[in-house]
Amino acid sequence: MTSAGQRTAPADGQAAPTKARARRSAWRTLRRNPIAMAALVGFLLLVLAVIMAPVITPIPPNAHDYDHLLEPPSWAHPFGTDDLGRDILSRVLWGGRESLRVAVLAIAVAVSGGIVFGLVSGYFGGWVDTLIMRVVDVLLAFPSILLLLSIVAALGPNLGTVLIALGISAIPSFSRLVRGSVLAARNYEYVTAARVLGASDGYIMFTQILPNIMAPLIIYATVGLGGAILTTAGLSYLGLGAQPPSPEWGAMLNAGRTQLREAWWMSVFPGLAIFVAVLSVNLLSDGLRDALDPKLRL
Repeated sequence: MTSAGQRTAPADGQAAPTKARARRSAWRTLRRNPIAMAALVGFLLLVLAVIMAPVITPIPPNAHDYDHLLEPPSWAHPFGTDDLGRDILSRVLWGGRESLRVAVLAIAVAVSGGIVFGLVSGYFGGWVDTLIMRVVDVLLAFPSILLLLSIVAALGPNLGTVLIALGISAIPSFSRLVRGSVLAARNYEYVTAARVLGASDGYIMFTQILPNIMAPLIIYATVGLGGAILTTAGLSYLGLGAQPPSPEWGAMLNAGRTQLREAWWMSVFPGLAIFVAVLSVNLLSDGLRDALDPKLRL
């Protein structure tokens, strides 16, 4: 008798070309969206600039030059210097590493937690669903900013704490999204066929259901990335995230607010970096929604 894994192989083999065609169709739709492509290119250039920070500017982000305090933008310092003589361009690029790293890792934590809890809750239902969703409801009952501040206050202000706080506070929303998608997908014919063939629950959840609910998850994660960048900067601006002398965008905004009239460049350039990053991610999420939603491609 043929084993269950062998019997499901042909179905998987037939699904592979279909998934490949769906990916190509989504990419073609995304390429035809000039705003989304401009946002993608802009965000990739920002990420590349942040990665190439040591090449773009050899000046260390915390190097003091007391002969050039509050110097406006010039050839030597394209973004000017701050009140301690530190190069703003270098600090913006190196600070981008901190801001983007925390935001990406926080969304990764939220997506991972949301997938686990949402899959288990939606697939098994019953008391498991009730238990998980009641915990999620309790977390959602707290205003997100209050939950963030509570976690930061308990663990202490630093970027590691911000990462944990952002990830934990976003898990309930991702869990709800995944659960709703699983509730719709678990009754589809391909799931029923996998059960009949004797596939395990883990196999069905992670190889049959999860790949087919990734589209809304990717879109929501992209939107969440923009919010995470903004929240990271906001907490650092309040002194609850990056601590001096860390060159993080929000912390730089806080340092520049007292010098806004005399040295506008201290606030404008890190603010522009936040603006470009968040706007690019949000516009890209709109393009991904149009590309990944089959109803919008008709």
